[in-house]
Amino acid sequence: MQAKLNVALIRHTLSPEETVALGARLCYSKATIANLTQRVEKADQSAFVQKIMGMGHESVLEHASFTFGVEGVSRVLLAQLTRHRLASFSVQSQRYVSYETGFGYIVPPKIEALGEEACAEYHRQMQQMHEWYCGWQEKLGTGEGSNEDARFVLPGACETRLMMTMNVRELRHFFSLRMCTRAQWEIRALATEMHRLCMEIAPALFADAGPGCLRGACPEGAKSCGKAAQIRDERRRLIEAAAESNE
Repeated sequence: MQAKLNVALIRHTLSPEETVALGARLCYSKATIANLTQRVEKADQSAFVQKIMGMGHESVLEHASFTFGVEGVSRVLLAQLTRHRLASFSVQSQRYVSYETGFGYIVPPKIEALGEEACAEYHRQMQQMHEWYCGWQEKLGTGEGSNEDARFVLPGACETRLMMTMNVRELRHFFSLRMCTRAQWEIRALATEMHRLCMEIAPALFADAGPGCLRGACPEGAKSCGKAAQIRDERRRLIEAAAESNE
């Protein structure tokens, strides 16, 4: 069964822009927390937050976090995702969850682009792996003891589900790496959707989040995709569209 990416923003820090602003103002003010909180709540903090980030005062971004539910991604993606060690993950277990009735899997776009015959071959391969999996389950017995060893024949394409929490500072780092055109296509699609959801909640925190070329020269050097101008233009149009929708 072919799986498709699905991302949901499950929870986030209440008023994340105000939370970040409060942390930043606390560092530079003699006022009490109660007074600072009232001050922050009375006015839009977007400009102040952007100023703070421009100054490189990023530690205050760690006070706000976002939690996502993710479905329709592969174990190949999971291996990349968990390299972001400042995030927290809860992942569907292949030990406790049995796939005897079948498993979802991801079809790479380049395989789909080859046409129906190539896709049919890929689907047959997934079916063959499922048959191998069920065969080992039968030989090994039932329960988690069977699943934990039968899963070794499951492909990297096998779908997984997860919940992930990142603070804003780590999210911005994640977006800088994974929204770049040189990132692997699946994790880039995930990062793009996560960024869209974050922009709906806290645009001041994420308007310039994404590949490094949005904020300056491309950090990829000789390996640059050469599309910096196009990427900046797309972001400008995204921000303008968001502003219009909020009017």
